[in-house]
Amino acid sequence: MALNTSHANGGVLIHAGESILLFCDNVEMEFSGQDGKEFKGSKSGRLYLTTHRMIFNNKKSSDPMQSFSFPFIALKDVELEQPIFGANYIKGKVRAQPGGNFVGEAKFKLHFKSGGAIDFGQAMLKAAQMASRNFVHDAPPPYTPPTSEWYAAPPPAYSANPNGYQGWVPPTHVFPDAPPANSVYMTDAPPPYPGINGFNGYNNAAGPQGGGGFVANGQAAPAAANGQTQMSSAERKAAEAAQVQVGYYDPNNPQYAYVPPPAYQRLRLPMMRLRRRTTRNQD
Repeated sequence: MALNTSHANGGVLIHAGESILLFCDNVEMEFSGQDGKEFKGSKSGRLYLTTHRMIFNNKKSSDPMQSFSFPFIALKDVELEQPIFGANYIKGKVRAQPGGNFVGEAKFKLHFKSGGAIDFGQAMLKAAQMASRNFVHDAPPPYTPPTSEWYAAPPPAYSANPNGYQGWVPPTHVFPDAPPANSVYMTDAPPPYPGINGFNGYNNAAGPQGGGGFVANGQAAPAAANGQTQMSSAERKAAEAAQVQVGYYDPNNPQYAYVPPPAYQRLRLPMMRLRRRTTRNQD
């Protein structure tokens, strides 16, 4: 993980070859386990799930934390939770990248104010599980500042492949909104860690670009690429209300993973973990 390395010109800064899979514009994030001023207080902003990581961008320009990068390989003990009392949320831990502007480990809690926590969390867990197959080290690689200037990202960076990745299609019908126009920027530096396609960049072989719920000019597409009906904020919350389940993923133990299927059936995978919250949320 790296602090304040993933923003530029009021938008998000990504690596060469990295693509945005899902975008959510109304999230709230809290941190603990760190004493720095950057980690203090609740933060509201935008969330991006990419082929290599999760990125949070703060909407408050005066906050000392402007961006926060969560490489899949740095995530630990991630859980999706739906408490009986309170809104659904994702929580977990993230390890620092050497040179990433903080040291050690930080705990985080992520709330989706417009709904979608379960769908986003499942997608993140699935992407992390896929990326972990391409990583064999015990610690995140060091953060290296880019040596080139940033520039407007090309169209493939805005969109998930409409045909999916190795049989998995991100739930863009739940998150149909696109990043604002002219808000995605890129450097020439490739990701220092693997993503769902390993160390490869855009996956062009499976179909044309510009799908996955996004189009090149930053406007929302009229229908999700996977053929499912797009959900409103109210529909996302209603869908979550019917689900009480937990996902778990640890990249150091990739055989321990729970990734519920899209229909939320209780499918028992090897060494998976299910938990039901039946008490008032006190985390």
